[in-house]
Amino acid sequence: MASLRKPLASRYSLDPYLVSKITNMVTRLLATKLYPEFIKIPVSRRRLIETTQAFEELTSLPNMCGAIDGSPIKLHKHNLPGNYKCKYGYPSVLLEVVADHKKIFWDVCVKAPGGTDDATHFRDSLLYNRLTSGDIVWDKVINVRGHHVRPYIVGDWCYPLLSFLLTPFSPNGMGTPAQNLFDGMLMKGRSVVVEAIGLLKGRWKILQDLNVGLNHVPQTIVACCVLHNLCQIAREPEPELWKDPDESGAPPRVLDSEKSFYYFGESLRQALADDLHQRLSSR
Repeated sequence: MASLRKPLASRYSLDPYLVSKITNMVTRLLATKLYPEFIKIPVSRRRLIETTQAFEELTSLPNMCGAIDGSPIKLHKHNLPGNYKCKYGYPSVLLEVVADHKKIFWDVCVKAPGGTDDATHFRDSLLYNRLTSGDIVWDKVINVRGHHVRPYIVGDWCYPLLSFLLTPFSPNGMGTPAQNLFDGMLMKGRSVVVEAIGLLKGRWKILQDLNVGLNHVPQTIVACCVLHNLCQIAREPEPELWKDPDESGAPPRVLDSEKSFYYFGESLRQALADDLHQRLSSR
């Protein structure tokens, strides 16, 4: 946006400071007032059923309600502390989003420098706090092989396995046939958030090299996420996707405070994998 200020100021004979002030006002309005209107966790029964059914049509996995991923947003400034340098080598902040089947974000978090790993950023988020405390009530429980399955989100192996966040068994297809089948379907569900981030960066090219003051970075990114949702709701033509490099890395360790969530998630994941394998192999 900074790169636009001088041309705009020159074209309309405006003071660059005024253009900057108006830009900050608009992004703040989008990031605060409009955020709760257009970025909402799917808790209503109607929206929850629509979302989980759409994911089940895509993946054959029941009660999936979203996919999570992180992506570094490159910063134009280079004189930043070392913890802003992401794994791809450039200064950035980390964006975390959860998307639904329509590639609409229902949660957005920008709280960490780019050198932070996805699991740490997630654990520092309000969403994690709300999920671990039971603050989010999803009124849709199904039974799979004796397990009560509540709605859950999916992520790659950079995220912790928890009862409400399921991750693949293996990043390299070394599991059982049932586990490998589950992993393939889970990653198919996760693909919606990868595409959503690709659309976000494709639509709002300022996010490919963000040139604003550091204190305005989070609200600018969140404002772009709100605008992205407006475009998806209005079914605007989708631009060419921006492609982040593929991720790799070891799964995060389980925290003591997460152990009960982890053990339940482990048995839940296996039950879903066995059920999926039995259903699809008997067709």
